[in-house]
Amino acid sequence: MQYFETHAHVGLICDDPIEQLIVIQEARQASVTRLVSICNSLHDFVKIYDNLKSASNVFHAVGVSPSEVQNPGKDWAQIIEQSVQLPRVVAIGEIGLDYYRKFGDKKSQIELFITQLDMAAKLNLPVIIHNRDAGKDVLDILRDRLPPKGGVLHCYSEDAEYAKRALDLNLYFSFAGNLTYRNARNLHDTIGVLPLDRILIESESPFMVPADFRGKRNMPKYLPLTARFLADMLEIGDEELSAALWENSNRFFGLPTE
Repeated sequence: MQYFETHAHVGLICDDPIEQLIVIQEARQASVTRLVSICNSLHDFVKIYDNLKSASNVFHAVGVSPSEVQNPGKDWAQIIEQSVQLPRVVAIGEIGLDYYRKFGDKKSQIELFITQLDMAAKLNLPVIIHNRDAGKDVLDILRDRLPPKGGVLHCYSEDAEYAKRALDLNLYFSFAGNLTYRNARNLHDTIGVLPLDRILIESESPFMVPADFRGKRNMPKYLPLTARFLADMLEIGDEELSAALWENSNRFFGLPTE
């Protein structure tokens, strides 16, 4: 079995470049053989990309998250367009809306989100979408602006009814360690309405640690725990689920399965 980690903030797990490579190696030892590195800012992307460029099983997303809306950086759009030419850059993200933290104002967040959706369409890449307390606006915008390569609602946090509406679009649904929490009824109900070929998993490390490790810093190596919980929910074997998730993840990011 092998697992595809679709969303890990490696740079937030640890600062030291050697320790970051150890995180990747420990994940590989736990059968997490591919990983997408996520950064919130372009400054962090440049630093982490350089740190991990020797790890051939690590892929990258580049984008400006809503947390950076007030300071995306000089020439940020040009930097994204240049960065997608680098090896193993496979998506624009994470991008989206976050009304919980109130980063900047809603209008500025929406403008940043739409600009990057349009960039992804131009660059022929999928998008990794952050949504916190902004579900209606996210879905309304995606109905008009989702790029042809589609997107993933990462660390899914809405309910089953929202998922049913989102299924009309070219969207995948990614679940993190909070799927394993007993009180995550909205996520458990959502799994029941999704086709298997639209599901991904992620660690969202260092956040959203699976229930077995509550209180600890999350790591990509814990991803199989979320997979096993999901397999039990779906009443299928671990190997069957692993194969399906592997296929889904590679299809979404446009990568070969081998």
